[in-house]
Amino acid sequence: MPRADSPKDRFITVYGHRPVQAALDDPDLAIDKVMIADGERGPAARQIESTARGRGVDVQRAPAHRIKLLSGNGKHDNGVLADVIAPGMRTLTAALDGPDRPRQVLLLDGVRTPSNVGMILRTATAAGLDGIVIPHRGVASIDPLVIKASAGVAFRAPVLRSGTSVEAARQLRDAGFRLVGLAASGDHSIFTVELGPAVALVLGSETDGIGPEVGELITDWVTIPMPGAVESLNVASAAAVACFELVRRGHDAP
Repeated sequence: MPRADSPKDRFITVYGHRPVQAALDDPDLAIDKVMIADGERGPAARQIESTARGRGVDVQRAPAHRIKLLSGNGKHDNGVLADVIAPGMRTLTAALDGPDRPRQVLLLDGVRTPSNVGMILRTATAAGLDGIVIPHRGVASIDPLVIKASAGVAFRAPVLRSGTSVEAARQLRDAGFRLVGLAASGDHSIFTVELGPAVALVLGSETDGIGPEVGELITDWVTIPMPGAVESLNVASAAAVACFELVRRGHDAP
């Protein structure tokens, strides 16, 4: 599991001329630093550097290969990146050990499509969930595509980081959470199953579903009833149904 003080647990790294400039132009976003490749001297890079310095953001020059390594996307980084401070992001360990321990979270397992991850972040944040567990491995990284799909909510979402979904599932089970897996063949309806005070809704990929290692830790398997002639929902749509079922239950509570 990543160390609690890892930059990847505190920052969202954006890369490319337009995403970095957009982040700098947003006064509500706090930027830790901007990095520009040594050989990047074009007008877009100069504007980024000027805007960053105007905001008092630390600007660093670095070899192009380091920018590629840090961005993880050498084809689209344009030789620039920015580390945006994500105030809602922390490690799952810190969340479980802290005073404001989460009670309702999503756990993503194998969801690799950036648009789905972005829409899930937006939906779960809108529904007021306490956290969305985004593992560092096995799930799409929070990159400009995810940020775009989330309409910028990703910067402020209550993201909880772990090494893998299996590690997160074990931590949550050990912390007393009920792990509820969504699957087309679930035994119970999401609308009637008992969830308990601490619940983690687990979502798998559309192609493979929840992986077997995480599946072994699932407490209950649930399904979304669909009377119409459709076998399954897109994972982001399923997440929306599940998240707002939690909202409904909260509103119905005495």
